[in-house]
Amino acid sequence: MNAPMTALERIAALHAEMTGWRRDLHAHPELGFEETRTSDFVARQLEAFGFDEVHRGVGRTGVVGVLRSGRSERSVGLRADMDALPIEEANTFEHRSRHPRRMHACGHDGHTTMLLGAAQYLARTREFDGRVHFVFQPAEEGRGGARAMIEDGLFRRFPCESIFGMHNRPHLAVGSFAVRAGPMMAGGAFFDIDITGVGAHGARPESGVDPIVVGTQIASALQTIVSRNVAPVDTAVLSITQFHAGDAYNVIPQTARLSGTVRAFPTATLRMIGEQMKRTAEGVAQAMGATAKVDFRVNFAPTINDPAQAEFAAAVCAELVGAHNVERNPPLIMASEDFSFMLERVPGCYLNIGNGEIEGSCEVHNPAYDFNDEAIPLGVGFFVRAVEHKLARG
Repeated sequence: MNAPMTALERIAALHAEMTGWRRDLHAHPELGFEETRTSDFVARQLEAFGFDEVHRGVGRTGVVGVLRSGRSERSVGLRADMDALPIEEANTFEHRSRHPRRMHACGHDGHTTMLLGAAQYLARTREFDGRVHFVFQPAEEGRGGARAMIEDGLFRRFPCESIFGMHNRPHLAVGSFAVRAGPMMAGGAFFDIDITGVGAHGARPESGVDPIVVGTQIASALQTIVSRNVAPVDTAVLSITQFHAGDAYNVIPQTARLSGTVRAFPTATLRMIGEQMKRTAEGVAQAMGATAKVDFRVNFAPTINDPAQAEFAAAVCAELVGAHNVERNPPLIMASEDFSFMLERVPGCYLNIGNGEIEGSCEVHNPAYDFNDEAIPLGVGFFVRAVEHKLARG
């Protein structure tokens, strides 16, 4: 595979325009299934590029664009996520979020931009033979956007022989990619534990059952589940990320809630942890005179790349940046990705693109994060060359 320099040069010529799109999206973040402005922006751009079909409202706020060239019935899917996170942005640059407690802290603004850039380029050149389905997915951050699109007939309406997506990786140099065959990212679950005690005056704790004290004991006990129920050679993470209780200084509340996330590679391990959480929380609460109700939800399947498609993706990356800039067996990632549900239906590959070491190159889900615009042309280049190779003429 040898990428003609003219293709990369033409992509680079679009860089300023694409950077403008990315910063506009960053300034106007929208949470999962609320991406009305974002999806409208995407759809209008695809229409302006001259797409054969633009479908709005797929999986509620998703968009799918269809681009055809030649006579072949072969098809390939390209996917980007569009949603933001409920985080207050700490950055002060001009394109910072305009909306309180909403922020593109995971780079989905950059992912959407890279796929739009590929859409614009391929619509102009059409140097392929077949159909490309551009999938702009809502609600990746734990709200089930991939499953919503699948349940809305994504692959029935827009069949794909293979599908590709990518995520930026902070601290991986711009101009580098990481591609792993087989298991890549963990499956994930969210949980809520609702504790009910007996409310009382803050000066008379003996007259009530304090759900905050019960909650602290449950939180401590839950940390033994991974260390004493998961085999040492396996990997799992249980993190309590929220503790809500009370409204006044002098009132012991009636209720409290613990919330958080669990990550593991085998789905069976996730479900085992959920069962142990239920047993532990209910048992601790009962011992202290309270009750606990556990809601445990598996939101993400493990992300497993098809070996052949991973090898193909790595070859495309090597063509773009050289084999020495492609990490072929990066470490497993305990974070989760609901592109996993698409990979369960269609063979494909999810890869990482370097976000570099710049201002905002901290880890994702951090209030100081920002996507690196220098990575945009390379992400576009991957999508373009993947299509041109998969759907090569002749």
